[in-house]
Amino acid sequence: MPASPVLDSFALLAFLRDEPGVETVASILEKAGAREQPVHMTEVNYAEVQYIVRRKDGEAAWGVVAGELVAMPIQFHPADGALADLAADFKARFKLSLAGAFAAALAKLRNAELITGDKDFKQVEDEIKIAWLK
Repeated sequence: MPASPVLDSFALLAFLRDEPGVETVASILEKAGAREQPVHMTEVNYAEVQYIVRRKDGEAAWGVVAGELVAMPIQFHPADGALADLAADFKARFKLSLAGAFAAALAKLRNAELITGDKDFKQVEDEIKIAWLK
């Protein structure tokens, strides 16, 4: 069975904000819940989602989102040494945001597909598997 996918901030925000790609992410989350095998995301990407929602939509909106996230089949991974080292390598070699580098690192460590619509990841297609949101 293939590894459960990794979501980056772009993918989770598309789902939360009903943006293009929402149907794909919703389907991935539904399948993860049905299989009882969560998708994966770094806590760095969680922080990025939080600050974007808080900045654009306010504290009350974040309170709603935070409550919804608890029920979603997403396993959040802390930035341990191995993940941080690999993220630093991605950041040093490619023009990725720090959060993007962590998402790429988690996908590589887990040998999993990264779900994203962020075109910055085009430069790492030879390094990790990517499923592009449309």
